[in-house]
Amino acid sequence: MLTKLETKSSRVKGLSFHSKRPWILASIYSGVIQLWDYRIGTLIDIFDEHDGPVRGVHFHNSQPLFVSGGDDYTIKVWNYKTRRCLFTLLGHLDYIRTVQFHNEYPWIVSAGDDQTVRIWNWQSRTCISLLTGHNHFVMCASFHPKEDLVISASLDQTIRVWDIGALRKKTVSPTEDILRLSEMDTDLFGGVDIVVKYVLEGHDRGVNWAAFHPSLPLIVSGADDRRIKLWRMNDTKAWEVDTLQGHANNVSCVMFHAKQDIIVSNSKDKSIRVWDVSKRICVQTSCREHDRFWVLTSHPEMNLLAAGHDSGMIVFKLERERPAFSVSGDSLYYVKGHFVCFYEFSTQKDNQVIPIRQPGSVNLNQGPRTLSYSPTENAVLICSDMDGGSYELYIVPKGSVGKGDSVQEVMRGNGGSAVFVARNRFAVLDKSNNQVLVKNLKNETLKKSSLPVLGDAIFYAGTGNLLCRAEDRVVIFDLQQRFVLGDLQTPFIRYVVWSNDMESVALLSKHAIIIASKKLVHQCTIHETIHVKSGGWDDNGVFIYTTLNHIKYCLPNGDNGIIRTLDVPLYITKVSHNIIYCLDRDGKNRLISLDATEYVFKLSLIKKRYDHAMSMIRGSKLCGQALIAYLQQKGFPEVALHLVNDERTRFNLAIESGNIQIAVASAKEIDEKDHWYRLGVEALRQGNASIVEYAYQKTKNFERLSFLYLITGNMEKLSKMLKIAEIKNDVMGQFHNALYLGDIHERVKILEDAGHLPLAYVTAAVHGLKEVANTLANKLGENVPSVPNGKVPSLLTPPAPILCSGDWPLLMVLKGIFEGELDGKGNLRQEEEDEASDADWVEDLDISDIDSMGDVVAEIENDEENEGNDEGGWELEDLELLPEGDTPKTTTNSHSSVFIAPTPGMPVTQVWIQKSSLAGEHASAGNFDTAMHLLSRQLGVKNFAPLKSIFIDLYMGSHSYLRAFALAPVIPLAIEKGLSESARPTVRSSPAIVYEFSQLDDKLRTAYKVTTDGKFVEALRLFLNILHIIPLIVVHSRREVDEVKELIIIAKEYVLALKMEVRRKETKDDVVRQQELAAYFTHCNLQTVHLRLSLMNAMTICYKAGNYITAANFARRYLETNPPNENQVRKARQVLQACDRNMRDATELNYDFRNPFVVCGATYVPIYRGQKDLSCPYCCSRFVPAVEGQLCAVCDLSVVGSDASGLLCSLTQMR
Repeated sequence: MLTKLETKSSRVKGLSFHSKRPWILASIYSGVIQLWDYRIGTLIDIFDEHDGPVRGVHFHNSQPLFVSGGDDYTIKVWNYKTRRCLFTLLGHLDYIRTVQFHNEYPWIVSAGDDQTVRIWNWQSRTCISLLTGHNHFVMCASFHPKEDLVISASLDQTIRVWDIGALRKKTVSPTEDILRLSEMDTDLFGGVDIVVKYVLEGHDRGVNWAAFHPSLPLIVSGADDRRIKLWRMNDTKAWEVDTLQGHANNVSCVMFHAKQDIIVSNSKDKSIRVWDVSKRICVQTSCREHDRFWVLTSHPEMNLLAAGHDSGMIVFKLERERPAFSVSGDSLYYVKGHFVCFYEFSTQKDNQVIPIRQPGSVNLNQGPRTLSYSPTENAVLICSDMDGGSYELYIVPKGSVGKGDSVQEVMRGNGGSAVFVARNRFAVLDKSNNQVLVKNLKNETLKKSSLPVLGDAIFYAGTGNLLCRAEDRVVIFDLQQRFVLGDLQTPFIRYVVWSNDMESVALLSKHAIIIASKKLVHQCTIHETIHVKSGGWDDNGVFIYTTLNHIKYCLPNGDNGIIRTLDVPLYITKVSHNIIYCLDRDGKNRLISLDATEYVFKLSLIKKRYDHAMSMIRGSKLCGQALIAYLQQKGFPEVALHLVNDERTRFNLAIESGNIQIAVASAKEIDEKDHWYRLGVEALRQGNASIVEYAYQKTKNFERLSFLYLITGNMEKLSKMLKIAEIKNDVMGQFHNALYLGDIHERVKILEDAGHLPLAYVTAAVHGLKEVANTLANKLGENVPSVPNGKVPSLLTPPAPILCSGDWPLLMVLKGIFEGELDGKGNLRQEEEDEASDADWVEDLDISDIDSMGDVVAEIENDEENEGNDEGGWELEDLELLPEGDTPKTTTNSHSSVFIAPTPGMPVTQVWIQKSSLAGEHASAGNFDTAMHLLSRQLGVKNFAPLKSIFIDLYMGSHSYLRAFALAPVIPLAIEKGLSESARPTVRSSPAIVYEFSQLDDKLRTAYKVTTDGKFVEALRLFLNILHIIPLIVVHSRREVDEVKELIIIAKEYVLALKMEVRRKETKDDVVRQQELAAYFTHCNLQTVHLRLSLMNAMTICYKAGNYITAANFARRYLETNPPNENQVRKARQVLQACDRNMRDATELNYDFRNPFVVCGATYVPIYRGQKDLSCPYCCSRFVPAVEGQLCAVCDLSVVGSDASGLLCSLTQMR
């Protein structure tokens, strides 16, 4: 039995597969219905409207509906798209056991404990027929898949088959029945639409289940008499054929397999059994340890089964469906049914070659697992799981292709795996001795070689070489030299696919693909959430692989993508000339055309074959947002720029690639303030002052314009900005511009006009303008401010610009192939290309008449006085600084080769986190959000407050800062581990983590010492600090990982013990609770010295309280530790003697030292062995079930009972 999904919940009473989607419904005894995606193991939705257990559930085969019935006597019809109950059908008077939709008509059949079977029309929402006759609970009822029959099983020990043909005719032509009054009268009194066709009696106890065969006139039933009965029926009667015995308790459910001649049953004896219908024997049994089975269902189209039990459900297959095959050149040999078949790729001819032996065992899942082919000797080697692992060797005679009737003498042997390693040699794995036997075609052993690892399978790895699989690694082993050629740590590998030139290999595990070289040098790893099924290499060296529902590609650098979706799983045999050859589960060859445009283009970029990429761009074969995003991610925004027409996308790509010219053109088309601002920021980064000026003018950002003119030394335009501020009556703008210009007279004048006479006086006096200062002093009178004497004033003068006007000099960069070629495609506007290269970006500000604007101002002021201020003022917001004429263009400095500055590389911090799953490295990079997400997923952490200071320490410890000069910003530097001057600049190592594992050792020793000194609060703080640092620690070996996990347990035990001791000291009035806490303290896993101290403490407290039996126990435990302190030994012996004379306890404690227990970390009560408990996903502290969902009281980080994948603190855990 191959398990595909296993869930945990309350008892599952009903199951139903969706016919098309990978979904399964489970009705739960707790009253909810769960919808699962069994392909990826995800709970999709929960439906909760029933009041009480839900026993039956069923999907409609074509509509987005499902039906459910429960112990609340109701049937509910749901729409899973809208996620709500559409309506409720009422009529049953007791629990409803099963419900089912009809395949064709709008009917639902239901069975209930009211001893009836009812048929409902879900469109009219009425009960159209009531089937009575059973005199006990009806346990199940279902429609025949093809005929007009219903079967029901009851605890009255009978099975009834009902004929619903008349009901179907009434549904098809209801008007005819309406005209028949006599029939209408009979309908009023129960109806004659449905009659009992057969009543099957034979079970000695109540019948729990009965089901039709999907195509044959057979019925199978299971009952409380622990028997399964097989029945046959014809047009007139039904009779018992045979009885299957083997279950040890009541049979809960039984059914025919849709595609095989078998019966599947489950029972309260906690087993699922598979029976051969023809041989009437049990061929497979699968048992659970504690869970009884209740229900069984099968997928309507796929070879999948599901069973519900006391604590959830399982989805499973009975045997593998992957055909065994081997590819050799233009030929494919594969197993189909009872034959080895041959398929020629070039001619697409398919023929049977030779018949093969079928498994003689009565067990399932023992068909051919692998096939190996030797083309020179025309020999086929087939491996299976028969007899614990065996192989069969067939020599295919020449000329037998297409006949398939020649019976060959078969050579057999035992072995876990067998594969050809040379022309006439094959290797067989002997698992018991961990060695490989090399044999010839006569099945004679020629050589034995011990394997370098404990292998459980071998694969072909070139002539004379084997790829040996262990649990966590693979090695390539040279059989001749007995030497390991390569070694690679991997997940458990299922399949191995070599490239055509044998230079690369793909190692396929259940959820990952590892690409490596022929010497097993790791190249990349791809992770998939859905099962990986097969793969093949195409002509370009790209690996094409299939999952359950997709065909995907994997590039040499690890990039992957989807080629197309699949309706059914396929197994790739060969990829050639844009055609994928594959086998389906029925052994049929299929051809799928392959559109390789996307991944060939990406491959060209990776291999720097830009000419080929250019030809694909010219051919306009590329499109899609995913491709544009890929080009951005891989550092080719300039390429993506020429694949889009949307101006906003073009603007974003132009900004990212630094192409200011296209960014200006797009910004003009968009003409939004935000885009002009972003353009100004990018132009300022490149030092292109003219475009910065243009962008600021478009947004009328006068403050930024003034500052730009200041730093570029453009005093002429800065003085014009002063006049604009004066026109706008912007006093602060005037003052700033005057300050930038260094115009003292203007500053004094502005302050005077604004009414700030003291400031104006001080400014004039400090700068030596005596006449102006005297005039202002006269105006101030006695309020003249005093200027400090004896101090040299610091004058506010503008800094001298480093570079006066003009743009920054640009690097001389040759245009790449993309820029040179794509600029000729017409993507740039013609008017931009025709502009002179020496044209200025921005015309001068059109304020030549500002000098004469005073007259205009005076004139307007007079008009305002005369007209009573009817107008709205100057309306200076509409002042146009530039004529809307020609679009400006970048300055090229008269050099056609001058180009944009190179795009900055990826920040070091981004490199750190790109492929890291270590929370400590993410925190060091400053990505606190992703670090918290990782901790939440790995350890269930919810409370991050205790980790805040540690996050900050990690970030500050892995960064440094350099000052260049006064006007430049501080330069941040990321500090890497093991950085050396000889290392290549493109190779980045991991961040330098300030917390080392050795520091935790020092903290632990300090905490031990403080605990010994009795400073429990300080010791508790130290142990908690250790627990808080560990989630963010990074170590470098498996041994250190084990030590970290051991340290978690140590710190957890001490935190729990110390918290109980602190609580005990706070509990002064409750003597009983003090004794209990002291007793629990002694059951924490402590150092021997601390255990002795805790035992002495508990012994003393219990002895004083009169609990002599308990005190004696502590005294004995203390003496068993061989303590060195003679005084304490003497004291313990005296207590033991005194207690032995008076063996009683004055008070009853919640403490039983004879029964093993752990202490709840929240309530501090014992959880004895066998009682239910929960644990913290991080520190593994144990808690009573009532604490579920609360914060762990020990580590103060994680949520009790939450799901978590486990601590990741080393890269070795991810290999």
